[in-house]
This record gives sequence, structure tokens and C-alpha cells, in this order.
Amino acid sequence: MRPLDPATADELTTAAAKLLAEHGSATSPELLAALPEACARLGETVRQALRPVDTADGLFVLRGLHLDDTELGPTPGHWSTVGDAGALWDVVLLLVSALMGTPIAWDGQQDGRFVHNIVPSPGHENEQTGASSDVLLTPHTEDAFHPGRAHLLLLACMRNHDHIATTAASIRLTELADQDIEQLQRPVVPILPDDAYEQAQQFAGRPAPVPTLFDGGEGLTMRFDPAYTPLDDADEVWRAAYGRLEDELARVSVAVSLQPGDVLVVDNDVVVHGRVPFKARYDGTDRWLKRASVRVEGRSTRPLAEHDEHGYGQAALTAWTD
Repeated sequence: MRPLDPATADELTTAAAKLLAEHGSATSPELLAALPEACARLGETVRQALRPVDTADGLFVLRGLHLDDTELGPTPGHWSTVGDAGALWDVVLLLVSALMGTPIAWDGQQDGRFVHNIVPSPGHENEQTGASSDVLLTPHTEDAFHPGRAHLLLLACMRNHDHIATTAASIRLTELADQDIEQLQRPVVPILPDDAYEQAQQFAGRPAPVPTLFDGGEGLTMRFDPAYTPLDDADEVWRAAYGRLEDELARVSVAVSLQPGDVLVVDNDVVVHGRVPFKARYDGTDRWLKRASVRVEGRSTRPLAEHDEHGYGQAALTAWTD
């Protein structure tokens, strides 16, 4: 937990409100371009709170931002109907993202927005995507199929009346045999695009096998998404090692029940995240998160071979250009 004192929380929300007032929309390209300058004006206390993830847990919760549930409006039934609801918190999340790295988006997901809305949606209850509810969202690396995936994943809680937990498990807390680590460092099978990327799923290029584990210099890093990994195509020894990894991640998994205003920051190279099942009501009171993805330039936590991957034709967009 990294608490923000009231003065620092107010500094952050005031800066966000100023940006929103100046540019009119949280999706404005001009607002995105103004983020670095706005961040430069923020004080050292907020910068210290948003220092890099520095524990083996691979995550922290930023707490202290105060959100008024009545001002937020009802939880939408689909990301595409959110409109400007919670726009101030989009900008807060963009500021937090920009303090930690470079915000990124995807041309094939949620219309290329830099802040995604994660809400349960009718007809998607049993999918392995953020729009599901009835099923366990299997622990996974965010956008594991893509070499340009985020280094950091940020989840800001807008509403969580039912205390629905996000699950998280760090590879650096597991106890794996050397033989299993060696197996899982082999590029045996690919990771395919998930159901949130319909265009990528139609890509004609041949999927490339990728390693599950990699030694990033400061410890093991991970690229893991069993729901979209063709495990049956792997050899028996590799599958057994993968199964033991799943068991270890389950053993060290923690449940994080976010409160409104909390921002969960996850190291996407170290931690897999998921969500427990719940029953959506679709009455405007369901769980609502906002999600941002951050790239940390110059970070050497991934195999060099990733540079040669096609990414299933998906392009990562950056919030600004230097």
C-alpha cells in the first residue's frame, strides 16, 4: 500500500481537472501531448508514491484519491457507452501513467483509447476478457500475445460495491525446480490474441512460439496466458512444467479488493492478474474499473527475439512523440 495524503491527492486531481478544462476531453490528442509538462509541475511527494514497483510482490495499491459515487453516474453496460462518464478519473489515471512511463493504447481495442473501461457486459459473461463476470478470469499477463505489451498495468477502481477481488500472483514468489524453469524458457508454443482483439485473431501470419519464462537480470519475468495458449501442441515434459507453474502461481496468489479511488499498479513482466467470478446485475451498480497500460522505455526484461514478432498486425499507439 502506498497512501497519498489529502494534499497530494488534491494536487493530482486538481492537475487533472485543469487539463480536462483546457482540452475539453480526456481523449483529446492535445491533452495527451500536454501530459509530460503537467507531470513536471507535480511535486516530489506524488513522484515518490509512484516510484517503480520495488518488491518481489510486483505490485502496489495507490490509495487516498476520493471519488464521489453519486457524481460518477451508473455503471455502463458496455465500454462503448461510457462516453465522458468518469472523464476526470481518465485524466488522473493518465497522469499517474505518465509519471511512471509512457501510456500506450491499441488500434484494435476500445477504439484506440488510452484508458479502457472494464465493466461486465451482457452476452460476455463466460468469456476470458474483462467484460466477463460468471467465470474466473484466468490469471494472465496483460496482452501476452504482443511483444509491445505494457510493462505496467494500472487498474483504477470507480465502483466495487460487492468487494469483487482482483487476483495477482508474482513469479518471484514461486518455488520452481531448475528443470521446470529450463523447460519454460524454451519457445515451444505461441500465445494467441484474446477475444478482445477480433482483428488480431484474423491475422494471417504464422504464430511464433514464445518462452513462458525469461531471466530479466533482476529475476525471472513471465509471459503467461493459459486460456490463449495451445497447450496440446506442446510436448509432455513442457506441459508438465507449465502445469507446475500454474500450481505455484495459484499457491502464491493474493486477492486484492479495490476500493473506489484505489489504483492498483501491477508489474506486467512479473505478475499475472485475474478476477474472481461474480454475478452481474446490470442495474448501474456493478463493478467498474478503468485500465491503463504503460511502457517503461529502456527496460530490459524481455528476450531480444521479441523484436522479430509480428504482433498479429496490432500496432501499439503512444500518448505522445518525443
